[in-house]
Amino acid sequence: MRILLAIALWYALMSAVTYIAFAIDKGRAERGEWRIPERVLHSLEALGGWPGALYALDALRHKRQKVSYTMVLYGISALHALGGLWWCLH
Repeated sequence: MRILLAIALWYALMSAVTYIAFAIDKGRAERGEWRIPERVLHSLEALGGWPGALYALDALRHKRQKVSYTMVLYGISALHALGGLWWCLH
């Protein structure tokens, strides 16, 4: 049971960090400043921040129109979901 709590806390932490990164990136985009590289955002998603990124897409209305970006995000999300399903079944 402790492992499930640790995993849940990790996902919550990484989701918060990723959401904040999206918010910073959106603010910078609106001001025409240097942006957070997409590889950094995708790395945060892959490390467990994908729920925060999915929430940020709608809540911040950021990165929604960039299909290449969202496809990678959805792929990362699907891999995490499949990994969780596999873990639950074994």
